Amino acid sequence: MGSVNIAFRAQLVVPEQRQLYDYWLSRAGQGSLPTRADINPADIPRLLPFISLIDVDDSLEVSRVRLAGTRLRDVFDREITGLKIDDLDLGPKRDYWMTAYRHTAVDGKPTQGIVRGPRLNKEHLVQYWIRLPLAASVGSGIRMILGLDYFLSGFEDEQRQASAG
Repeated sequence: MGSVNIAFRAQLVVPEQRQLYDYWLSRAGQGSLPTRADINPADIPRLLPFISLIDVDDSLEVSRVRLAGTRLRDVFDREITGLKIDDLDLGPKRDYWMTAYRHTAVDGKPTQGIVRGPRLNKEHLVQYWIRLPLAASVGSGIRMILGLDYFLSGFEDEQRQASAG
């Protein structure tokens, strides 16, 4: 694992983020990004409720959610599979999310973060997320983003921090 990967991994807070990142790294070829064909959902069954796949379009706003785990449906209060990024209710955090998607889709770099109150009426949640680029199987560029969104209540997050500290 290179020093950049070690530094990125060190920023991942919850074990689910690290598990997906480690899996993604294990599926990458020498010096290349993994493709969608390299990712097998059967390898990460415990993470599936938190997983998303986004088909990347040249116009990032019309990129579509190809797959969204059940926990995302719970947080968005509706099924988001098939929706464009522009159709997601990102509220005042829209610029934050578009910057993260751009960094992953355009620059081909993993991104991660923590968001408190990911949506209106979901202020009690803390969202631990990671976005990982998947290379095009033919040609070049990023054609898909593999995401994980792990949610804890504010109380659960406080307990996690207390046990980690």
